[in-house]
Amino acid sequence: MYERIPKEGSSYSRWFDYVMEKAELYDYGRYPVKGCGIWLPYGFKIRRFVLNYMRKLLDETGHEEILMPLLVPEDLLSKEKEHIEGFKGEVYWVTKGGEEDLDVKLALRPTSETVISLYESYWIKSYKQLPKKYYQIVNIFRYETKATKPMIRVREVTTFKEAHTIHETYEDAEKQVIEAINIYKKFFDTLGIPYLISKRPDWDKFAGALYTIAFDTIMPDGKTLQIGTVHNLGQNFTKVFEVKIQLSDESIDYAWQTSYGISERVIAALISVHGDDLGLILPPEFAPIQVVIVPIPIKDVWDKILKTSKDVYERLKRNNIRVHLDDRKEYSPGYKFYDWELRGVPLRIEIGSKEISTGTVTLADRLERKRKQVPLDEVVKHVKEELLKIGERIRERARQWFRTKIFRVKDLEEARKVLSEARGVLEIPWCGKEECGHAFEEILEAKVLGSPLPTIEEVNVDDAKCPICGEKAATLIRLAKQY
Repeated sequence: MYERIPKEGSSYSRWFDYVMEKAELYDYGRYPVKGCGIWLPYGFKIRRFVLNYMRKLLDETGHEEILMPLLVPEDLLSKEKEHIEGFKGEVYWVTKGGEEDLDVKLALRPTSETVISLYESYWIKSYKQLPKKYYQIVNIFRYETKATKPMIRVREVTTFKEAHTIHETYEDAEKQVIEAINIYKKFFDTLGIPYLISKRPDWDKFAGALYTIAFDTIMPDGKTLQIGTVHNLGQNFTKVFEVKIQLSDESIDYAWQTSYGISERVIAALISVHGDDLGLILPPEFAPIQVVIVPIPIKDVWDKILKTSKDVYERLKRNNIRVHLDDRKEYSPGYKFYDWELRGVPLRIEIGSKEISTGTVTLADRLERKRKQVPLDEVVKHVKEELLKIGERIRERARQWFRTKIFRVKDLEEARKVLSEARGVLEIPWCGKEECGHAFEEILEAKVLGSPLPTIEEVNVDDAKCPICGEKAATLIRLAKQY
C-alpha cells in the first residue's frame, strides 16, 4: 500500500501528491472547478493548529479579528488605480443575481485593502484611536492562469490571513512593518520553516504599496515558495478613500497603512520542508496526533497489553497530550507503524509482552526512527521530554538543509552552474538598477526574489561589481527558480 518516493529533486511533485492523498490531508484535482481543493479531517486539523498559533501571535500584539464581505463592487475595487491594474487579470466577477444582470459587477475578493480603507474612513477620525490593527482569516479568489498545484497555486485560497493596520505617521507605519516581520519570524521559526527575508524589487511589489517585504522558503526540488508578505501601503489607499484624521498637532492629514498576509502555502511548506521519503514529519506543536499507542498482540497476555495501553492513553490524555490508541484488530503492527509514520505522528509507543514483563514501554521517534525503553510509571515525563527534543531536532535539521541551498556567486557562469546542478537561491552582487535586475532574470531564466534587508542582516559586497553592467555593487540580488 505504501511507497518510498524520494522527496528531493525531480520526484518531489509526485511525493507531494502522494502524501496529500495517502495521509488524507487534501483532496485536489477531482472537484469540477479547476484550482479548488477540499481539506480532509486530518489536514484540516493541521491547518487549525497552524492558524490558532497565528491568531495567538496576532492577538498578543494587539490585533483584532474582524470579518469583511466577500463581494466587492467593481467601482470600489477600481478606486486605487495601481491596485486594480495589478489584479485585473486575476479577478472573478459576479455579473448576475439569479436571472437578472447586476447594475454593478461584483468581484470575489482578491484581497481586502479597498474594503477596509472604505470602513476606516467611517471609523477612524482621530490620532487618539490609533494605531488600529485588524485581521481576518478567509477565502479569497484569484484566477490563476498558470498550472495550478494543491495548496501552492490555487484559484480559491482557503486560508488567507490578511492583517490591515492604520497609523498616524509614516514612522509609525514603519514600526508596524518591523512588528509584522517579527511576528512572521516567530511564526515560521516555531513551525520550523526556514526563510529568507527580502525587499521585493519595485517592479514586483504588491499593487498599491510603497514597498513589499517577502518571506521565501526553499522546497525539496530547489524552487522557492513565497510564504508571507508585508507591505507598507503609505497613503495610497487613504488618499483615494478619504481616510483623514486629526493629528496630535491638531492638523488634518491622511492616515498611513500597512498590510500583511499568509496563505495555505504555509501548510504546503510545513509538509514539504520536514517530510521524508516515508511521508510526513510534523513538529509536535502542529501534529493532530502527537503520540500513537500501538499494542503488540500476543495472545497469552493480550488482556494485560490492552489494559496497560488504555491506562497509558488516559494518563497522556489527562496531561493534555494529543494521543491515539490504535487497537485495530484487522491490521498488523507493521502496517500500523508505516501508516502512522506516513501521517507524521512524532512519537509512537509500543506495548507488547516484553514491555509487560519489564514494566516499561518502548518509544519510537518519527524523525530518526530510534527506539528506547522507559519505565511505565514515568511515561508522561519521558513523552513530554521526547516531544520537546523531537521538535527542536526537526527545526534544526530544516535549518541545516536550508543553509546548503543558498549560494553566493560572483559571475553569471557560476550562477548558471549552480542553477543547473544544485538548485536553490543565488545571491549575486547588483548595482541596484532595474534594467540589470531584468537582465539577470532573462539570462539566468530565474525569478528575482529581492534584496536582503540591511535592518535584518548585514549586507557586505566589498568591492564587488555587478556582472551585468560592471558598475560597483550596491547590494545583493537574490534569484531562484520559483513557484
